[in-house]
Amino acid sequence: MSDLTNTCQIKKFINDPDNITKELLEGYTMAYRDKVSLFGENTVVRTNAKSKDKVAIVTIGGAGHEPALSGFVGEGMLDCSVVGDIFAAPGAPRVLEALKKFNCEAGILLVVLNHAGDVMSANMALQLAKRFDIKVKMLLTHEDISAGLDTPDEDRRGLAGCVPLYKIVGAAAEEGKSLEEIYEIGERFNEQMATLAVAMKSCTHPQNGGIIAELPEGVMEIGMGQHGEGGGGRMELLSADDTAERMIKPLMEKLDAKRGDKVLLYINGVGATTHMEMNIVFRKACMLLEEAGCQLVEGKITEILTVQEQSGFQMILGKCDDDHAVYLKDHASDAPYWTVIGKK
Repeated sequence: MSDLTNTCQIKKFINDPDNITKELLEGYTMAYRDKVSLFGENTVVRTNAKSKDKVAIVTIGGAGHEPALSGFVGEGMLDCSVVGDIFAAPGAPRVLEALKKFNCEAGILLVVLNHAGDVMSANMALQLAKRFDIKVKMLLTHEDISAGLDTPDEDRRGLAGCVPLYKIVGAAAEEGKSLEEIYEIGERFNEQMATLAVAMKSCTHPQNGGIIAELPEGVMEIGMGQHGEGGGGRMELLSADDTAERMIKPLMEKLDAKRGDKVLLYINGVGATTHMEMNIVFRKACMLLEEAGCQLVEGKITEILTVQEQSGFQMILGKCDDDHAVYLKDHASDAPYWTVIGKK
């Protein structure tokens, strides 16, 4: 029987807090059964598997950030998402089971966001995969610049920028490119991507109702991570235009974005910020890019990776080489939360 007292305290439509991940994935795969299915324990795969002569794209990460990451399993994107418990990495044995399932001569690209638990599970799984002669390469996303523009890659977190990267490498895989070619395409985009997050209110943990981080009234924090980790940028709440300017300028500096560069700009809402607000923020950031002579080839105002009811957004800026732009815009994808009508 559900703990109704706890459920009311958390103020979420859930049953047993211990079953959240299992039940949310069951509901998700029931709704989109023509596109995604469950494999084993809390692992989402394509219902219609890709040909074995093409590279498989696999990712891992904790639940609680829906639609990420499993919302991007589907044709033209991910083949598999190994899901951990709320805000937690899946264990290495389950990652290994996914790698074994997708083991093929073409190989596997394992995309991992740079968070300690995910990296530890991935590295352990890769060590175990050697025993089974599994051909796999890991691509680690690390586009968060909140720790400083000169911070080494290994010390920078992976944020929602993983999603356009899924689209790019997924399209390259559907095209039949080799594992080495897909890794090069993905890593090149990875190195040309930067993200900053801002929060006005932290999320709560849906299993226990605990507040992840406290932000005083009238204060925002630029650089807050996906689970409420501090970013060191607390300040008085700014207007939409001032916030956009405060965020887009260091992103442009990090990427050395200049006249003639083709760029993508995404505003990713993280749970409690309205599309009205995000539209206004995007407007100012886009104006500043255009004033600098950058060419916007893809813009999105959406929710691709959320943090429960956290109030704020992530601003993602990426420089797109010609092949990146083509894979993003012109190649078809049919994942539940990312559909592009394009060539197959």
